Amino acid sequence: MKKKASHKRSVTPKKNKSKNYKQRSQKKLPKQTNVAKTDSAMRLNKYLAHAGIASRREADELIKIGAVSVNGNIITEMGFKVTPDDKVQFNGETIKPEKKVYVLLNKPKNFITTTEDDKGRKTVMELVEKSAPVRIYPVGRLDRNTTGVLLFTNDGDLAKKLTHPKHKVEKIYHVKLNKNLKPSDMEKIKDGLKLEDGEIQVDDISFVKGSPHNEVGVKIHSGRNRIVRRIFEHLGYDVIKLDRVLFAGLTKKDLKRGHWRHLTKKEIEFLKML
Repeated sequence: MKKKASHKRSVTPKKNKSKNYKQRSQKKLPKQTNVAKTDSAMRLNKYLAHAGIASRREADELIKIGAVSVNGNIITEMGFKVTPDDKVQFNGETIKPEKKVYVLLNKPKNFITTTEDDKGRKTVMELVEKSAPVRIYPVGRLDRNTTGVLLFTNDGDLAKKLTHPKHKVEKIYHVKLNKNLKPSDMEKIKDGLKLEDGEIQVDDISFVKGSPHNEVGVKIHSGRNRIVRRIFEHLGYDVIKLDRVLFAGLTKKDLKRGHWRHLTKKEIEFLKML
């Protein structure tokens, strides 16, 4: 009987201990745990990015320094989640995530790629001002006389990804020169050139089929300023027409010059997989 009683005494405390531990754990669980289980919950850094405040990485820094509060409480915890019912504030101002918008423009000449211009020149923003109920921004730049594919969005994370050199986003340009391109110069371009700001090598270059030899197609992933023009200027050519026909898999097919359209769901999914 002693052995049985002893066995009973050894079990009972373990059950009580387990029960008490469970009760204590439940009392200490913050509301954050319940929030994380809801389908509508979103990480705070993503929420800030969707509101157009900053990229997710930049939002993490804002959270660390205590610039963000949720329901009146300053949040410095990484991975904190919020729901649509939470009141999120940045520097004391309430913010809401915007719906993401993706607009493709077939840019015409004589428009500069900037949101505003103090010299009163025409900007690409004038062409897409009616395309979205939220403020969107151009992804990358096309100079004033360059035409073709230009993407606009309020998705800061995607814009940063598409313009960062490490992602090597592909671009294809139709280039028209002031004279025929010499085969020897084409080989120089294929082999790589040394410009004033470093070496540059295109991914591919070829003559445009059915056109004179002053028209070439150039595939490149570099985002350096005026890089395509500078490649040919370096070899003594003037670029009289430069048209971007592809950017990150997006084309201007069936889109008239100066017109815009919203990206399809399939196109958006493709961009996010890059």
